[in-house]
Amino acid sequence: MTGRPAGRPLVPAYLSTGGVARPSRPQLERLSVLTRGDAPVPAGLPAAALALLDVLAGGALALVEAAALLRLPVSAVRVLAADLADRDLVLARAPIPPADRFEPDLLKRVADGLRALKH
Repeated sequence: MTGRPAGRPLVPAYLSTGGVARPSRPQLERLSVLTRGDAPVPAGLPAAALALLDVLAGGALALVEAAALLRLPVSAVRVLAADLADRDLVLARAPIPPADRFEPDLLKRVADGLRALKH
């Protein structure tokens, strides 16, 4: 008897979202940070939504990290996270922006100032 092909999920990803293709919050990005909300978990949540809440119980994760842990496509986790955020079960915030590039001259002046203090 042969098993299912390796890497192929048992349940298609679109079923994990209840057939919903687009998130209700389009501002959710791959690097949006998700945390568990304070609202009590209602009965009747789909298994994939409960799995996302379980993953977030350990702390904050980027949406893409949660997708990797759940072995679901990022698009499916975006839909799940948006639905849970609408129910106040998940808090989502924008990704942390990259730091502005520093000026090399400023860094050199700071290093020179520190050296001057040392002597």
